[in-house]
Amino acid sequence: MRLRYSPTSPYVRKVTSLLIEIGLEDRVERVPTNVWDPSSDIVRINPLAKVPTLTTDDGQVLVESVVICEYLDSLPHGRPNLFPREAPARWAALALHGIADGTLDAGISRFLEMRRPEGERSYAWMERQSGKVQRGLDWLDGAVDTWRDPPTIGHITVGCLLGWLDFRFPGEDWRSDRTRLAAWYDDFAARPAMLATVPREP
Repeated sequence: MRLRYSPTSPYVRKVTSLLIEIGLEDRVERVPTNVWDPSSDIVRINPLAKVPTLTTDDGQVLVESVVICEYLDSLPHGRPNLFPREAPARWAALALHGIADGTLDAGISRFLEMRRPEGERSYAWMERQSGKVQRGLDWLDGAVDTWRDPPTIGHITVGCLLGWLDFRFPGEDWRSDRTRLAAWYDDFAARPAMLATVPREP
């Protein structure tokens, strides 16, 4: 299998963390890809020109991190599934994933808007996305006491979200008013899968 990736993408981190958690990281060849480069060949396999993009052993191209993650978790690996197979655990994991991933989407939308030239930025749009991030973090802080082992795709996505916020917005303190979430993240960030996938500039 081949994974097109960027070392700064939290969506890629979700996939690579899952691979480590289920012990399949050696099954996947990682191909660095700059989707902002007009000459990148990523469009030949993914018309959306996004990472992560996974090409399976039989040539199927999968896009969107949650689809890639569920596919990889469906492969034989002998470890607890990160996508629980049965209700209600499955829906709890996907509900948590949905909030964390949506919060991440809003954070990235704000970040990209901030990178536009000054005269082209919409401050109303950035404020709207910031509000989504703050509400998402508040929701996660209120839910953290209900989270149990083993981790699921929801927990991995929360970890990737919080790590990305630290990476892209180091001057903004999300922890002080969310001490339960901060304590959970301190523990979760020490997992081997998280330590091996810390985002960094290429």
